[in-house]
Amino acid sequence: MSLNSLLIFLFGVVVGGFLVWLAIGESGLPRGLRERIGLQKRRKEKRKEKILVVLREKGRITNDEVQELVGVSDATATRYLDELEKERKIVQKGVAKGSYYELSD
Repeated sequence: MSLNSLLIFLFGVVVGGFLVWLAIGESGLPRGLRERIGLQKRRKEKRKEKILVVLREKGRITNDEVQELVGVSDATATRYLDELEKERKIVQKGVAKGSYYELSD
């Protein structure tokens, strides 16, 4: 089997596995993996709620403060803040390094 044939075969296996996963959904995953995904989702929601609690107390929060508050990287803090914005729970004020977040009206 040539290298190209092997790569095509492996690509087909990966794509096929992904399509099967899409078809059966999360419920078709092994129990341990489902539990881990559920744990990660609950952890994320708890962290986002912690951000909202601080916002209610202080009135505003920055990305750097979120990183320190919940112990995550800059990218993860940004994702959490973006999700809260999409959920219309917070709004961003300012731009770049001077930006901060407040609760939505």
